[in-house]
Amino acid sequence: MDLEALRREYSLTGLDREDLADSPFDQFEQWFKQALDAKFSNDPSAMTVATVSHDGQPSQRMVLLKHFDERGFVFYTNLESRKARELKDNPKVCLHLPWHPLERQVIVYGEATQLSAAEATRYFMSRPKDSQIAAWASHQSQKVKSRQLLEQAFEQMKNKFKSGDIPLPSFWGGFRVVPNHIEFWQGRRNRLHDRFMYSRRGAQQWEVERLQP
Repeated sequence: MDLEALRREYSLTGLDREDLADSPFDQFEQWFKQALDAKFSNDPSAMTVATVSHDGQPSQRMVLLKHFDERGFVFYTNLESRKARELKDNPKVCLHLPWHPLERQVIVYGEATQLSAAEATRYFMSRPKDSQIAAWASHQSQKVKSRQLLEQAFEQMKNKFKSGDIPLPSFWGGFRVVPNHIEFWQGRRNRLHDRFMYSRRGAQQWEVERLQP
């Protein structure tokens, strides 16, 4: 299939240095709220997490951003999944949040640190019960012969935890990505997009530079 003629123009708005907050976290919060207000058909908290294996093979997958503040960006996962195993070997990670209706994207470069059991438990207990059961039933990233076997495992766990609180699995938790660079990208006409990179220069110090598109 030839896609060379498939193109669009980006013309919603621009981005100048004076538009940006001094803190990338304040800027991210501003853009995230605007993404929420845009009433996406998909979830604006959906983001790509890119990791690299011990032999240098990159891999990506979509997860949901569950918290952000000046400490970093948080997501949760099975700790025996491919992403978690790769992060333990190599904590360097890249996050990508595409907000197409706003012609924007944010890219986060940093290192992942595992959350404490207390932090993971607090979030796990807030999840719907069926989601908690699914966490117990699924050995994420492992092979399974059929959908039926997966559903059987779910029903078994549902029966096991039919009464009382469901405990946090020992193999389930979360990661906080502590950024060292954060890029804010705004589409512009003629592919002359606006790109600004925040680079950490200290515990609370950030340098902002314009990048060529």
